[in-house]
Amino acid sequence: MIGAELRRIEELLPDGAATLRVPVMGPSLCAGFPSPADDFVENALELPRWLVPNPPATFLWRIAGDSMRDAGIFDGDLACVDRSLKPGHGSVVVAAVDGEMSIKRMVVEGNRARLAFDNADLPVYALEELAEAAIWGVVRFTIRWHGVRSGQGR
Repeated sequence: MIGAELRRIEELLPDGAATLRVPVMGPSLCAGFPSPADDFVENALELPRWLVPNPPATFLWRIAGDSMRDAGIFDGDLACVDRSLKPGHGSVVVAAVDGEMSIKRMVVEGNRARLAFDNADLPVYALEELAEAAIWGVVRFTIRWHGVRSGQGR
């Protein structure tokens, strides 16, 4: 880009380098909707304020499995989930499916919605075929570590 000026990220942000703590939800979840109560919070991670526009509605969830690998979401990643966003066609969502939390892609065709894996090796299913399903939040972004983390052994 000719004539483009490089800037530091702090110069682009009105709050400078302000950070806030975002709760990391624990692996064990209750049947139905989990709550942001302390018994579900595993830890917290400090993120830049500009990444989290609605802090009270934002949580991090650890990803387990490879059902979203074709979306670039892998086992061990952290998904930043915003409960204030409205899901729509193509949204990656966290859904409570029969009481179990799961990450899927929402596909809307006409007046029918279904949840899909982003892994060509796994099946697609319609929401109405499930005993109970509810969208809990929309994935805003994911965080991935590309090296071995201390204490992780991988």
